[in-house]
Amino acid sequence: MLRLKFQKHTLRFKFDAGTSRGVLREHDVYYVCLWDTTQPEKIGVGEAAPLKGLSIDYRPDFVDQLALIVENIESLNIENAEYYNLKEISQLIPIEFPAIRFAVETAFLDWKNGGQKQIFDNSFVHGKRPIPINGLIWMGDEGFMQQQIAEKLEQGFGCIKMKIGAIDFEQECQLLASIRRKFPAEQLTLRVDANGAFKPDEALEKLKRLNEFELHSIEQPIRPNQLASMRQLCEQSPVPIALDEELIGKFSLSEKERLLDVIKPPYIILKPTLVGGFLATQEWIDLAKKRKIGWWMTSALESNIGLNAIAQFTAEYDTKNFHGLGTGSLYHNNVESPLAIVKDRLSYQPRKYWEPLPAITE
Repeated sequence: MLRLKFQKHTLRFKFDAGTSRGVLREHDVYYVCLWDTTQPEKIGVGEAAPLKGLSIDYRPDFVDQLALIVENIESLNIENAEYYNLKEISQLIPIEFPAIRFAVETAFLDWKNGGQKQIFDNSFVHGKRPIPINGLIWMGDEGFMQQQIAEKLEQGFGCIKMKIGAIDFEQECQLLASIRRKFPAEQLTLRVDANGAFKPDEALEKLKRLNEFELHSIEQPIRPNQLASMRQLCEQSPVPIALDEELIGKFSLSEKERLLDVIKPPYIILKPTLVGGFLATQEWIDLAKKRKIGWWMTSALESNIGLNAIAQFTAEYDTKNFHGLGTGSLYHNNVESPLAIVKDRLSYQPRKYWEPLPAITE
């Protein structure tokens, strides 16, 4: 009989993580554990980690809803769960809870593969093909941002993503200019992420100014759900635009197709926790490929449980482009794992062990 339980874990940031939506110091995540009563020693684990101010399922009753979903799945008395496929499991979770879908999908795949945190079977999880990642520069005062930039460059990152929109725009431009003076575009890829901080009537001028720094792309220059303005920006911006928050809450195939066909973005950013898990992310990738839209994967500040699942999923598709999967070192109390960052690559070291979670099976 299929059983599920969950437990809360509060992650503590090593520093005040600044975004345009505020400063993050803690992040509550929920580990969903799945097992069969005939094999209680084999447990699959997934992570539901909705983000405040961003996830559509970050709501006051999230824990109650998670408990209800777990109860409803258990009440089905599923026997022979190994005969279920991922789609059948995913459909047990209401679509308006993307983080829970991602968690249960991960737990199910982990369980089917032996409960060893192997979500997919590919060269990444076997330690043979690391994934290129960008170095993330968090918002803060100019000194803090300069410190982060220096650290990432010293570590050997070939791609840096800088969050902008928190301090004075000219100061941000000066930071980008200082990077470019030392590292030309052919040596260092620069991305910026505005998290919707620009107003539509000022965005184009700011994008023209940012173009001086030979940027690879800018993520979400204006707030989402302003389709006409975003389409116009994508047409006119000298800096290629990547949609990020714009994808959140678009679950049906027709919604996704309309968004891509109306805006025609050069790139999209994919976060399984926010868009609804592996199957939903796969659908976005398929739609993007048909339209020759580029994409890359980014974690949504999950612990190493979620990050591991996203990295393994990414490796099913692409291990050449820079992805946003460098968040494992953000926390004081992350789950110890075989994930490791060497220079600008995320690797999986199969000989290292996972830190066990507290046992919660009955």
